[in-house]
Amino acid sequence: MNLMFDRIGSLFFALVGALFIAESQNISSSAYGSQVGPNMFPFGLGVILILLSLRLLWETYKKGVVASTSEPQSPLRYKRFLFILAATVLYVLLLEQLGYVIASFAFLLYAFTMMGSKSVLKSAIVSLLFSVGVYVIYVHLLKGTLPGLPAWLGV
Repeated sequence: MNLMFDRIGSLFFALVGALFIAESQNISSSAYGSQVGPNMFPFGLGVILILLSLRLLWETYKKGVVASTSEPQSPLRYKRFLFILAATVLYVLLLEQLGYVIASFAFLLYAFTMMGSKSVLKSAIVSLLFSVGVYVIYVHLLKGTLPGLPAWLGV
């Protein structure tokens, strides 16, 4: 754990959360008179991102006070970060072609593996359940839209 990296990261993500909140106000509200409009999801994500960033900042502050120099800092893993960043860009580019479920499953499985998951089977099960679960909840229950399965599958 690198305390300085975590502190800078928490401030960066708090700013990203504030940007989400500010930009969500530019999205038009629902045309049907509903209280829940398209701006609620980015607004909620921004609030959650800010709260988690503040928590990380607080934890790094507490850890810095308790053990300022007693334990060695773990090295930053730039290579792993760059691989996951490249996978994220690839995920965004292939989302329409592969569909949400397939693209999310592949991305999550890769990310879990890169982060050091010991069991590929458990990672695959969690990735599949999460991808299908989010798709079912968002598309079928909330009546939202996500890219479905690709046409070349014939399903």
